[in-house]
Amino acid sequence: MRIFLTGGTGFIGRRIAARLRDRGDDVVALVRSPAKAGPLAAGGCEIVEGDLTSAEAIERGVRGADAVIHAAADYRVGIPRRERPALHEANVRGTERVLDAAIAAGVPRIVYVSTGNVFGNTGETVADETYRRDTGKGFLSAYDETKYLAHQAAVERIRQGAPIVIVQPGAVYGPGDTSQVANIIDQTRTGRMKLVMFPEFTLSYVHVDDLADGIVGALDAGTPGEAYVMGGDHATMRELVTTVAELSHRKPPRRAMPTPVIKSGIPIGPLVGKLMGFPPNLAELIRTSDGVAIRMTDAKARRELGYSTRGLRKGLAQTLAAG
Repeated sequence: MRIFLTGGTGFIGRRIAARLRDRGDDVVALVRSPAKAGPLAAGGCEIVEGDLTSAEAIERGVRGADAVIHAAADYRVGIPRRERPALHEANVRGTERVLDAAIAAGVPRIVYVSTGNVFGNTGETVADETYRRDTGKGFLSAYDETKYLAHQAAVERIRQGAPIVIVQPGAVYGPGDTSQVANIIDQTRTGRMKLVMFPEFTLSYVHVDDLADGIVGALDAGTPGEAYVMGGDHATMRELVTTVAELSHRKPPRRAMPTPVIKSGIPIGPLVGKLMGFPPNLAELIRTSDGVAIRMTDAKARRELGYSTRGLRKGLAQTLAAG
């Protein structure tokens, strides 16, 4: 197949591209920075220079495509307020541009990579694809809001008959990650994590290679109009940190940092963030973690797509071994 891929230079996207090329598909990758496109070009991908604001580049990419995988997104949490319009432009308007261009071009198969964050804070409930959050409670972050709106844009186009398959990943980790999950893993691995922040913060963790396999599986076998959760083991922050510490042959931190102490750093968020490797908007970072659990089941993807994952402990060991 000829497949147009957005986000091909990213943490998840480059794995998708490699899998598609390995099996003989032609990959056309939208690339914002040509300097980052070397590995894609070396792997035989066709490069289209542009980003999610470039309607012309997107239209060129979808032309003649048998399928589209939209995996590009700005996934930063804790950004300053002034950067929120750019996040909305990338995640919401960018998604609308890609989906609409693919639909207009008559692309018969479209995969949109959403997120489990769309569910919001599920508490003790284990969400599946039918779960609907109460938007009246607000959003956890600008990222959370923009990805929710982008997800709804995909759902609306499905209602109008578009052949879209939605994938909803959990918290993605693995070699080459630059997210806050990677920061937590690195701080623990190096012994800089002295106190656990938000020890009960719970997510469903998925290794990036398992997710890439799952996305390709959704491309091949997903039912148009359906969504597929792709998560893995649930773990609290304490469990994540303890496992990484044990695998790194370090004593895991036993004590938690009191939430009031963390909140006291909000006025000097940019300084605290710089010292600890966190983003500058500490208030938003706290809101996404304090009392939050995003629990979800991937039973549907396992049943219908043959989706499978390695255990979190094994995946973390492999991540640490990769350096």
